[in-house]
Amino acid sequence: MQFIPPLDLDQLKGFLAKDEAEALFQAALLTSKNGPVLEIGSYCGKSTICLGMACRENGSSVFALDHHRGSEEHQQGEYFHDPDLYDPGSAQVDTFREFRRNISAAGLDNTVVPIVAASELAARHWNTPLGMLFIDGGHSLDAALADYRCWVGHLLRGGVLAIHDIFPDAAKGGQAPYAILRMALNSGLFEETARVNSLALLRRL
Repeated sequence: MQFIPPLDLDQLKGFLAKDEAEALFQAALLTSKNGPVLEIGSYCGKSTICLGMACRENGSSVFALDHHRGSEEHQQGEYFHDPDLYDPGSAQVDTFREFRRNISAAGLDNTVVPIVAASELAARHWNTPLGMLFIDGGHSLDAALADYRCWVGHLLRGGVLAIHDIFPDAAKGGQAPYAILRMALNSGLFEETARVNSLALLRRL
């Protein structure tokens, strides 16, 4: 199926390349037939829209998990801080309003299920098997490890684990996503099926 986003993704806030967006769409198109997709780290919804388009085709859902307070690099004084996403009333980053606006504009309100919570809290009583898991949350080692350990056990056999911001060279990017990629491969539970830009796609064996 051809990937034709309902919005101009280049105009949305986020950090997803065009080839990565299409790869997410195609992976979700295959896997959401068997179970819903769970995304960790939705930010303003760019990747959520790609996943949601695929899930809508299969009558499935995307659980979009994000506390919407920004990762470490989004805070005031940090390199990726966006003042448009800062709420002076609460003195915190707040991406949920922008996320909700984008999901609605894409016509995905009946496909995307926002979960506004920390990853470990949301996982505490989770029991739904997943067709696909996309990890793109906090990039500290503690955050990435928690996302992996809390959620990977819910992924169905044959399902896809997608990890964003994979940089084997530390000079090009943070190493936490690369660390959980190595952990997944070393576990013997996964095989890598594709690498698209900084996105790794693995199949659960």
